[in-house]
Amino acid sequence: MSEQPTRDRPWMMRTYSGHSTAAASNALYRTNLAKGQTGLSIAFDLPTQTGYDPDSEMARGEVGKVGVPVAHLGHLRTLLDGIPPGEMNTSMTINASASWLLALYVANAEEQGVASVDLRGTTQNDIVKEYLSRGTYIFPPVPSRRLIVDMIAWCSQHAPKWNPMNVCSYHLQEAGATPVQEIAYSMATAIDVLDAVRESGQVSDDDFGQVFGSISFFVNAGIRFVEEICKLRAMTEMWDRIGEERYGVTDPKARRFRYGVQVNSLGLTEAQPENNVQRIVLEMLGVSLSKRARARSIQLPAWNEALGLPTPWDQQWSLRMQQVLAFETDLLEHGDIFDGSHVMEAKTAELRDAAQAELDDVLSLGGAFEAVDTLKSRLVASMADRTRRIESGDQTVVGVNAYTETADGPLGGSEAILTVDPAVGEEMIADVTAWRSDRDQSAVDAALAELARVAHSDENIMPATIALAKAGGTTGEWGSVMREAFGEYRAPTGVGGALGRVTGKLAEVAGRVRDLDGGPPRLLVAKPGLDGHSNGAEQIAVAARDAGMEVIYSGIRLTIDQIVASARDEDPDVIGVSILSGSHMELLPDLVGKLRAEGVESAVVAGGIIPEADRQPLVDAGLAAVYTPKDFELATIMSDIVDLTVRHRT
Repeated sequence: MSEQPTRDRPWMMRTYSGHSTAAASNALYRTNLAKGQTGLSIAFDLPTQTGYDPDSEMARGEVGKVGVPVAHLGHLRTLLDGIPPGEMNTSMTINASASWLLALYVANAEEQGVASVDLRGTTQNDIVKEYLSRGTYIFPPVPSRRLIVDMIAWCSQHAPKWNPMNVCSYHLQEAGATPVQEIAYSMATAIDVLDAVRESGQVSDDDFGQVFGSISFFVNAGIRFVEEICKLRAMTEMWDRIGEERYGVTDPKARRFRYGVQVNSLGLTEAQPENNVQRIVLEMLGVSLSKRARARSIQLPAWNEALGLPTPWDQQWSLRMQQVLAFETDLLEHGDIFDGSHVMEAKTAELRDAAQAELDDVLSLGGAFEAVDTLKSRLVASMADRTRRIESGDQTVVGVNAYTETADGPLGGSEAILTVDPAVGEEMIADVTAWRSDRDQSAVDAALAELARVAHSDENIMPATIALAKAGGTTGEWGSVMREAFGEYRAPTGVGGALGRVTGKLAEVAGRVRDLDGGPPRLLVAKPGLDGHSNGAEQIAVAARDAGMEVIYSGIRLTIDQIVASARDEDPDVIGVSILSGSHMELLPDLVGKLRAEGVESAVVAGGIIPEADRQPLVDAGLAAVYTPKDFELATIMSDIVDLTVRHRT
């Protein structure tokens, strides 16, 4: 009888999850772990990510929608109840408020007798990609980098098994980055931060190799999976070379390119969403087939995430995909199956050389933090190119612009996605109010004062942050102190840097615009609430500008009152509102009501991740049109805006 072949250990299997409340999310985590998930990946809601408490005006409609709200230490206790911190490897998708969430995690572990030196996990903590793509930034680049450096330095001494920064190219691809841009911009971010760590004097030369080895990456895997395999092989080679040549890291293990992955969400479709299953599987292969460039952890989206929050069953399906690949196939019994492949080696070299040239260009601009405006413009232009290719049919998306014939399937219905109860917001407001009333306020005040003092000094921020977490401070209180010390930031929109290319149906719309009585339409593009995913709003703004319209777009994270004031002052013909966070039913009717109360009669349209069941209620509330991701033809939307302009003017 032949011996069983030796198998490699499988990657860490995660699902990115969290919603509603800490208690509901804890139940979900326990369920997923019982089904074979081997690590946690925590999704936080937008108020937590941007440093607000649930009772902040900025948090209205956003609490618990795209992740779990964590406003204080009590929430983290509940969130991780029954999940031993010394045994679990936890990934936290948190950036601007990463130091605060790590402080809560450390404080919770210490309550259970687990020292920080024994903690394993990752804080994403990549603020550059927030400026470029995801939008959950708070502070300007320089103080943001200081917070990252302080976390890295603190972890090197007190939590050496923790990855204090997870350089995140995932969202760059979601914002339109080519593979070359994804490689170059993420490497530039890592170099910028590591240079700052070295210059800070907080880490000795002897410890710098350990710091380099603690930097991990979080990448995207798109549908062109041969190209994605080569992209990861190129990143593996480049990171090893950067460690050895730029930083003098002699230990090959410390130079190893360690990355986790979530496969592409940008390519998931609302139309024929069942096609997303095979997309997810193919994209998973792109980060698992090549042993030399295999992911250390994988989390897969669910087939229906283009529609809304997946149910526990949907997450189970995605987990089972990983388990079938890892445990039923023979993938883990072999070395790298692509070694010696002429195709793979040539494509890897092509991507590596092009990415090095792009990286050198970014470094010549002063690095990633200094070049944010330029990089944002390049990404918006890349996304505009992708959008035009899909609209023209040059890039096929099955079920969207080709093979659109379909039959009714069994996966739909009202239970297909998870809906967060709107009452969660009020529940969390009551919770945080009770938390504040029950704590030692003098201890909190002292901790806040110490945090403010340290923030204005050059001391490491982490000890004072951990002290505030233990004293009972809240996310919003931490955010308020840090905003006062560092100020707030508005990232560039990048819209002005996308070169127009007016062809086909959009050229016909441009002709209508030129002939319009009263001049071109005035379009106000607005993003209310805390949702920072601005790709859709940016592409609408670019297309409208290309069609000859006057576009007013000031970026993300506006209050309803700010949008109303802008509409009153700018007198637009049409107001286009983009929401992807699930807060549309709370915010959009309120916006229409306040506009009309101010005498603004502009037509209001909305776009985003909006379930079909919510379309008619929004129209009944006064919206002129509602667009979802299946409405991918920008020329059609632009033509609708011209029609609404004519109606508004008459």
